[in-house]
Amino acid sequence: MTSIARGAALSAFLVFVALSTYGPCLAQGLTRSPAGAEVYFIDLKDGATVSPQLKLYFGLRNMGVAPAGSDLPNAGHHHLLVDTLLPALNKPIPNDFNHLHFGAGQTEAEITLKPGQHTLQLLMGDKDHVPHNPPVMSARIHVTVPLTGGPSPSPPGAEVYFDDIKDGAVISPTVTIHFGLKNMGVAPAGVDRANSGHHHVLIDTELPPLDQPIPNDFNHLHFGAGQTEAELTLKGGEHTLQLLMGDKDHIPHTPPVMSQRIKVRVADPSLRTPAPNDARVYFVNLQDGATLPQKATLRFGLVGMGVAPAGIERPNTGHHHVLIDTPVPPLDQPIPNDFNHLHFGAGQTEGTINLTPGKHTLQLLLADAAHVPHNPPIMSKPITVYVK
Repeated sequence: MTSIARGAALSAFLVFVALSTYGPCLAQGLTRSPAGAEVYFIDLKDGATVSPQLKLYFGLRNMGVAPAGSDLPNAGHHHLLVDTLLPALNKPIPNDFNHLHFGAGQTEAEITLKPGQHTLQLLMGDKDHVPHNPPVMSARIHVTVPLTGGPSPSPPGAEVYFDDIKDGAVISPTVTIHFGLKNMGVAPAGVDRANSGHHHVLIDTELPPLDQPIPNDFNHLHFGAGQTEAELTLKGGEHTLQLLMGDKDHIPHTPPVMSQRIKVRVADPSLRTPAPNDARVYFVNLQDGATLPQKATLRFGLVGMGVAPAGIERPNTGHHHVLIDTPVPPLDQPIPNDFNHLHFGAGQTEGTINLTPGKHTLQLLLADAAHVPHNPPIMSKPITVYVK
């Protein structure tokens, strides 16, 4: 079954549930709807691709249209539900951005939708904006507004992404990020080269208008010289990051080339034990892409610091933790202790671990006497290993 068919089936099921659930108990006090009454979208089907400025036409059978407040029999007025489920069917329909009222008796409307996927549904209301009994409503349909930018086309398959930061990452206040780009070239601003553009980083902001030059401010950082990496300084707390390519005039392409919007957390360094800037931790004789047995002994290398057991407060020391198949935990809190976060609090410089067959990631992270990572954090790069 296709996704459109599944969506239609789900809509029909929800209508059935609404009728069977609310119908018997809502009859009293509700305006009766005429037999065979139907409301529907004219010339708009489930799964349609539409423009941001969308003109809708409301179809109605076996029922009349009357403005709100008008107590005509067998009549009602239209309501449009946008990106929301059915409201309570025995109360007035809410009046907000997700529940649009057409109480003047309109049978058409123009709405503005952001790029992306949306749901639309029609629901009739009586003179008091309360749904009838049984409710007269359309199926809930899905529409998509495509992403369009400026006049510069982007090449097929173009992708931009953060090369070394993932969604949910915990990072230092000052961090260097690297921009990955596929199927597209990098060219400085002002250079009119086909199938190319330059990077912009969006910080704590939504996408700007995609058919206009990207703003240039603290939330929209431009790398118009063609840079593919940058050093960011962020305050402690939660932040969002997103990459967006721009053409020679800083206008996004069509279709726009942008990364996912990821969330990162900046840990407060003042709460952590200081560590030397040149300290380094690594796996001894274990390389990225290595093959390991299910029971493997790992050896930990440390440069520029000493090893001390958990609970021992000694300057420039810490103890090892192995992170298995997990991102770096919050850097200003004790490292969790579970199957994905192995503690070697006795001061061990090697340990035996058990892995299931398949692909795994391993990473070393040093911590102080209280199992809290240092400032700056002393951790190895994550590596991928394969278990026979």
